[in-house]
Amino acid sequence: MKQRIITAIAALAVFFPLVIIGGLPFTIAIYLIASVGLFELLRMKDIRIFSFEGILVWIALAILLLPSIWTDEVEQWVGYTKIEMLFALILILLIYTVISKNKFTFDHAAFTAFSALYVGIGFYYLIETRFYGFEYVFYALLVIWMTDSGAYFVGRKIGKRKLWPDISPNKTVEGFIGGISFAVLFACAFQLFYPLAPSYLMLIIVTIIASIVGQLGDLVESALKRHFGVKDSGNLLPGHGGILDRFDSLLFVLPLIHFLHLVG
Repeated sequence: MKQRIITAIAALAVFFPLVIIGGLPFTIAIYLIASVGLFELLRMKDIRIFSFEGILVWIALAILLLPSIWTDEVEQWVGYTKIEMLFALILILLIYTVISKNKFTFDHAAFTAFSALYVGIGFYYLIETRFYGFEYVFYALLVIWMTDSGAYFVGRKIGKRKLWPDISPNKTVEGFIGGISFAVLFACAFQLFYPLAPSYLMLIIVTIIASIVGQLGDLVESALKRHFGVKDSGNLLPGHGGILDRFDSLLFVLPLIHFLHLVG
């Protein structure tokens, strides 16, 4: 527990200033964080990041992460849209299955392409959300942290019914509900200082959905690790595991905020 607290404080001391600064420093930081997340994911499948397919999928990730304010300029320079460039990379991955004589299979191609999407979409919306203001990123982080804290403390105190034992044995139904309650409570308090939603009713609805989706995102990562037989996605953050272990919920919550039009 002591190691977890020290790591969390150190990580926040680095990440929070970058969120506040925003702009290019924040975008570069997210590129680096997302790259580590992709590395962790590929390693589960025994795919090296510095292999041909690893470099190719990293390029796909870099394209996915392109902020909207840079997209037009890059597309004019390259002559192709983001979608066209991604399609081209997928075709190259499929052609590579032939060139490698099926050492790199269709299954590998599908895994690498989906890895770029899984990591890229969530972190892309993290970059986009910051353009609307640092308070929106803080809101997303608040929802996730309060959900995690509420689920942990309520589940530990009164949790009896298992939520999804085949995927994550320690999570409980009571913790699931407690996480939502904590998130709503602290989101309403946050609204007092930074009014993000037009009404408290809208804020509560969005927060409930975000908390549920965030917990499902956590379960997705748990299912992935269980499938590949690993405890953590990595060991970059002592006591916390890897990047994907810490950002799994965020990868789902940030796109949701945009889809529900809380931002804008």
